[in-house]
Amino acid sequence: MSVERISTAHAYDSALNNLMSRQDNLTQAQEQMTSGKRVVKASDDPTAAARAERARALEERTTASEKAVNASANAMTLTESALGDAGDLLQQARELLVSAGDASYSDAERASKADALKAIREQLLSVANRPDGQGGYVFSGQGSGGAPFIDKPGGVAFQGIGGQVNVATDEPLPLTLDGGNVWLSASTGNGVFVTKNTNSSNAWIDAGRVTSPDLLTGSTYDIQFSSGAGAPTYTVLRDGNPVSSGNPFTSGQNITVDGMSFAISGQPANGDDFQLTPATRSLSVFDALDNAVKQLSTPNQGGPKVQQAVQDSIRDLDQCTSQISSARSFAGTTLQRLDGVKGRLDATELSAQTSRSNAEDLDMVKALSSFNSQQTGYQAALQSYATIQKLSLFNYLNA
Repeated sequence: MSVERISTAHAYDSALNNLMSRQDNLTQAQEQMTSGKRVVKASDDPTAAARAERARALEERTTASEKAVNASANAMTLTESALGDAGDLLQQARELLVSAGDASYSDAERASKADALKAIREQLLSVANRPDGQGGYVFSGQGSGGAPFIDKPGGVAFQGIGGQVNVATDEPLPLTLDGGNVWLSASTGNGVFVTKNTNSSNAWIDAGRVTSPDLLTGSTYDIQFSSGAGAPTYTVLRDGNPVSSGNPFTSGQNITVDGMSFAISGQPANGDDFQLTPATRSLSVFDALDNAVKQLSTPNQGGPKVQQAVQDSIRDLDQCTSQISSARSFAGTTLQRLDGVKGRLDATELSAQTSRSNAEDLDMVKALSSFNSQQTGYQAALQSYATIQKLSLFNYLNA
């Protein structure tokens, strides 16, 4: 009698445990299909959960890097646009200077060109102080309390902090450019040496050029003229010491000294001096325009002085344009590099998403098949348990 009681109880317990286990599995399968995740809790599959967490962390880092890259791309797009505008304005200024060199122009006509140059200068100052739309300025360097450039009586000054701000990524990607370097630090002269008309009213000197870089000395040179009874001659001095003397002069003919070539035109007088000094990176766009305006606004200048003023101004504007072009090239190159960085970040993000999906996502087709199978098994277990419940002594007695 006791054996039969134990067997019946065991059968009931076993059937109930089986039903509860099947119900748990069915509930878990339903939860997985509802969420679309195979790993809902870390306890479902600790190894897969760890893989998914690592992939999620990589996704978050990649997303942060993408935001930084987009910020740099927006900043460099604004910068490239501003520098393009500056280049166009400088080209307009150059055209005005070229036309101002016309010997037939009157003082009033040259003064009119000077007024046009003033307007261009104001536009350039506005470009240099262009905001970035984020509360800062495109050319503020590492920051400034207000507009980075301020127009003072002595000229335009940079009141920002030198250098550039980079985004916080593995690669140095800029958010700003050093405005002082872009706008106020072009090379003087032709970039290697500076030609200067010291005192001549009858002749002018061009910007010169380098013919033999290996012969350059970095010294200061003076070309001093003497005019006696015959044709004028000149003496070349290096750092104050004569190098050659009695050299015959021909207007417009190139003179070559230690790897440097330049031409002096006109009729130099006795005692006229022309100087060559090493170039420096100290030329301001605004100073170049201010000097051009001053020269064109000065009345009663002779032809040689006008030619000298125009040539010097064009030379300086060309150097400033070159500096602006270099900065624009840097912005363009940065934008190209950003495209590559974006591509790598997209690939990294896709890899992380794929890894996370492989670790935690549910194969819906397989899950549906498994759910149907478990549901069929659960229904069969219920029917089986119902049948076992009917196999009691009371059922037999009532039958």
